[in-house]
Amino acid sequence: MSGRPRRFRFGVEMMAPSPGMSWADSARRVESLGYSTLVVPDHFHEGLGPIAAMTSAAMATTTLRVAPMVLNTDLRHPAVLARELASIDILSAGRLEVGLGAGYNPADYRHSGIRMDPPGVRVDRLIEHVEVLKALWSDGPTTFEGQHYKIDALSGTPKPFTAGGPPLLIAGGGRRLLRFAAQRADIVGVNFALPSLPDDASARDGLPASVDAKFERIRADAGDRFDDLEFNAWLAVCRVTDDATSLAARLSARFGAPADEVLRSPFILVGSPAEMIDRLEERRQRWGYSYFVVQQDQLDDFAPVVASLTGR
Repeated sequence: MSGRPRRFRFGVEMMAPSPGMSWADSARRVESLGYSTLVVPDHFHEGLGPIAAMTSAAMATTTLRVAPMVLNTDLRHPAVLARELASIDILSAGRLEVGLGAGYNPADYRHSGIRMDPPGVRVDRLIEHVEVLKALWSDGPTTFEGQHYKIDALSGTPKPFTAGGPPLLIAGGGRRLLRFAAQRADIVGVNFALPSLPDDASARDGLPASVDAKFERIRADAGDRFDDLEFNAWLAVCRVTDDATSLAARLSARFGAPADEVLRSPFILVGSPAEMIDRLEERRQRWGYSYFVVQQDQLDDFAPVVASLTGR
C-alpha cells in the first residue's frame, strides 16, 4: 500500500443483547470496551431489525458508531431507506455508517418470497440504489430514472446530519461490486467472493494470493481516490487462544491450503493477543486493512487487542 496507513478501529457484530443485559446496556458495554462501531446484520433469520437496533444503540451511547453490515438493497426501496438512515444520522449526531450489499443468502429470498435475481441484476440494483440514496441526501429535489428505480422530483427529507450523507461502506468479493465500491464508497469491505465462506470449497478466494489480486484491481479502479479509502474486513473466524495448532489444522483442511497460509488470510484471526496484534499490523501493511469486525462471542476476549491497537 502507499500513503500514510489509517489508524486501527474495530467493530463488533451484535445479534442480540449480551447475556443478562438489555440492548442499551449491551451497547454501552461495547462502547466502554473501546470498540468503534456496533454492527448489526440484515438477515430474516438472525438478529434484531437493523433500523430499530441501530437507533436504540445510538441513543444509549455518546461516542459509539452504529452500522448495518450490510443492508441487503433488495429488501428496501431507496426512497424509504434514505429517510430512515438520515433520521438515524440526525438522532446520533453523525454516528451512522451505511453498509450496503447486493444480497447473497438464498434463505432470505426463499423464506420471504422475494425473488432472488441473478448476481448481475442484484449488483445493477445496488448501483442504482446507491445513486438514489446519495441524490436524496443532497440539496434539491431528485429525479432519477433507471432500470430498477424511478424517482420523480422527490425532495429527500430529512437531510442527514453528515454533509453529503453518512459514510458509505460497500462490501463484497466479486469483481464488479468491488469496482463500484472502489469508485463510490468511503469504506470498502473486501471479502470472499460470495457465497464463499470458510467451510466452502471456494474458500481459497480468501487466501492471501487472491486478496492480493483483489487489491491490485481496486487500486486500478479507485485511481486517485485509493489513498482516501478505508478498508474493512469481517473476521469470519476470530479466536483468542495460546494454542492455535488444532484450529489451524481444521481450517487448513477446509481451505485446502497449508495452515500457515490460512492463518495469513485477512478473514481469519487466531492466536494470542500478541500474535493477533502482529498479524493485524501485517495486514494493514500488506493490504491497507485497518477496520476489523469481530463477532459477538469474541466481544470480551478480543477487547485487549482493541485496547492495544485502537487509534494506533
